[in-house]
Amino acid sequence: MKRNYGMVYAAPQSVWLTVFFATPLLIIIAYSFLKKGLYGGVELQFSLQAYADIVNPTLMKVTLRTLWMSLVSTVITILIALPCGYSIARSKNQALRLFLVIVPFWTNFLVRCYAWIAILGNEGFINQALRFLGFRPEGIQFLYNQSAVVLVLVYMYLPYAILPLFSTIDKFDFTLLEAARDLGASRMQSYLRVMLPNIKGGIVTAVLFTFIPIFGAYAVPLLIGGKDSYMLGNVIADQLTKTRNWPLASAISMSVTILTALSVFFFALRKPKAHSAEKDLDPLAAASSGRALSGGG
Repeated sequence: MKRNYGMVYAAPQSVWLTVFFATPLLIIIAYSFLKKGLYGGVELQFSLQAYADIVNPTLMKVTLRTLWMSLVSTVITILIALPCGYSIARSKNQALRLFLVIVPFWTNFLVRCYAWIAILGNEGFINQALRFLGFRPEGIQFLYNQSAVVLVLVYMYLPYAILPLFSTIDKFDFTLLEAARDLGASRMQSYLRVMLPNIKGGIVTAVLFTFIPIFGAYAVPLLIGGKDSYMLGNVIADQLTKTRNWPLASAISMSVTILTALSVFFFALRKPKAHSAEKDLDPLAAASSGRALSGGG
């Protein structure tokens, strides 16, 4: 009888996750239910004051702003990543194009932020070019606003959306698009009604890989944004380092964690309705699938 060594092989990973993930999370949870110390930190006294402090107009405004900027950045990222992933999947030079997508990961995150400051700043490349061409000698304020933050966030997290989309699109049967065109669908209809439903998993993964880190972004709003770009990540950092209100910072962190975890579970646990395959499929997609399987006859 063969012994099952699965638990032995999984033990190092379990210990690693427990020590470096579960334990810090438990500490944050515990701190969120403690009282703020007189000179910062926490006192070992149970309190719900941190969660009561979350419900205030200022923090609600920052939360709504964070949610709005995260949604806008995620939507723009997905809209750019879809054609990029499709182009890479259909290309004969996939390795080269994937290499170009991964190259930004080789540069430090802060270096890329400061590169955008050099491009968008009042004395940056774009303003210098405008002055050289005789336009707007006083320059244009590109930095320190929500638009600049969204632009840089899209740039930073675009590879996280391109890679899962490429992986899904690369497995898609492109003869379905040809079959849909044979049935009278336009090029756009064949993409929207045949390809998109078949790559839904990649789109969901790309959304999660971009929305979650953007929602907790700290460095980009701090360096690129202004007063109207203050996000929850900046609130947490200020509560930890400036006001030293550790319980409030922990409570905000827990709220963000719960929100993102619920989003992940919502997408992960979604199951198709128990209908037949023909009822679930778009009529055009079902017809094109049948045409492709029959060889287009």
